[in-house]
Amino acid sequence: MNYLLSRRQLGLALGASGLVAAIFSVRADDRLFPDVLAVKVRAVSADIYDFDVTVSSPYDRPARYADGFRVVSQDGALLGERKLWHDHQGEQPFTRDLYGVKVPKNLPVVIVQARDQRNGYGGKTITVTLPAYGHR
Repeated sequence: MNYLLSRRQLGLALGASGLVAAIFSVRADDRLFPDVLAVKVRAVSADIYDFDVTVSSPYDRPARYADGFRVVSQDGALLGERKLWHDHQGEQPFTRDLYGVKVPKNLPVVIVQARDQRNGYGGKTITVTLPAYGHR
């Protein structure tokens, strides 16, 4: 069976009520995952780092919001994680910190990811080159 319809056929099938636009439009709020927008990192020691992470959440209801972010190595090893215990509906985007992340000295970069309470990790990530201790 062929399920492909032309725009004209679809318009005739659904009527000229504007329903076609509603079905095929994708809003920013339809995102499944939060995005990491910015990351600031400070070296506390040779292998300990503090992170300030800015997240944009596609919050749409109290049962679904950005409930955390994490710092991982390029091979996916978890280095640090921050749980978020409430929604940030009125604060978009929002910035939160994660202190004391231990990163092996041989890792020059890490990846920061955000998590949606319902859908898990996904969305835009940021790869960060770690600063050397004693440098700003």
